[in-house]
Amino acid sequence: MASVERDPRTKNSTWRVQYRKPDGKLTSKAGFRTKREAQAFAETTEVSKRQGSYIAPRDAQITLGEIGTEWLVTHQSAVKPSTFHSDESAWRIHVNPKWGTRRIGSIKHTEVAAWIATLASDKSPTTVKRAHGVLASILDGAVRDRRLISNPARDVKTPKKTRKSKPYLTHMQVERLAVASKYPDFIRFLAYTGLRWGEATGLKVKHVDTNRRRIMIEENAVIVNGHVHVGTPKTHERRMVPYPEFLDNSVQERCKGMETESLLWPANEGGYLRPGNAASGWFAAAVQRARQQGREAAQRSDFELDGDAPVMPKVTPHDLRHTAASLAISAGANVKAVQRMLGHASAAMTLDTYADLFEDDLDEVAMALSRHRESAMQNSMFK
Repeated sequence: MASVERDPRTKNSTWRVQYRKPDGKLTSKAGFRTKREAQAFAETTEVSKRQGSYIAPRDAQITLGEIGTEWLVTHQSAVKPSTFHSDESAWRIHVNPKWGTRRIGSIKHTEVAAWIATLASDKSPTTVKRAHGVLASILDGAVRDRRLISNPARDVKTPKKTRKSKPYLTHMQVERLAVASKYPDFIRFLAYTGLRWGEATGLKVKHVDTNRRRIMIEENAVIVNGHVHVGTPKTHERRMVPYPEFLDNSVQERCKGMETESLLWPANEGGYLRPGNAASGWFAAAVQRARQQGREAAQRSDFELDGDAPVMPKVTPHDLRHTAASLAISAGANVKAVQRMLGHASAAMTLDTYADLFEDDLDEVAMALSRHRESAMQNSMFK
């Protein structure tokens, strides 16, 4: 049992509590101004020991900066380089400057909520969520290490991301972009397979089955701080993706006479293909040329070639992945097939990501039901 007594070491005769920790070691906590405060602490301590929720006061005195530094070391080996780069930046720019010197036991839920609100006033939802996620993850570790009873960063509301409309290219716009590019076959390949940039540039000859027109996705070449890091795909799972017949010749030509470890889509100068600067790289230049050609076509009689979208939107390399989904769905692919092609964790994720592309399916369902009923009723007694 804990004992309450005056602290003989202090001149103003404050109170202290002596008690044994769950491991049996004797310890104490001093500085209580009244006997009632000391007794309340003693009782709470005994209850927490019985319930298994005891946290040593000294353990909560460590600063967030100290455990944050430890967290970064273990976190780096647990996540992909691109994820670590983003998390480390969030720690360095937002989390450590605000909370690094604070003792973890002193951080309150309301303080975290106020910090999130301040960040949200001039930072994007993605930045805010990333910073909050880093803080919460560090404090989760403190809870697991029995330094905290609960995590003050959990259950704090963060701003929701605004869903932006995705630019989907038509078949003609894909071709226009390909022709305007220094890597035309690669542009077509991205737009009709839906691969992520790193998945496509990480492909090797050994990953291609030209007989079945299939490619095995098992490596991902991502660019972090200007350096290429090769690892597993985003979901860590291998998958097989088909490519259309019209790409057959270009893929076979690239595989012909090459070593199995050779890159399928290397840069012209060798090595992994990169998109270049977002504003002035080869991909951005191709988009600019294709858009100009689209504007010129819209002023001539051949603008009908682009169907109902004569003006090409600005696109990023990742938008070609969205385009692949759009073209597949418009060609009649079901959501499960699109999910497998894109490597989404579930069909629900595919539906959520491309909900706008499936809206027309509601009309198709109604029309299909109407056609089936009409057919069934033709020979019915109720005719």
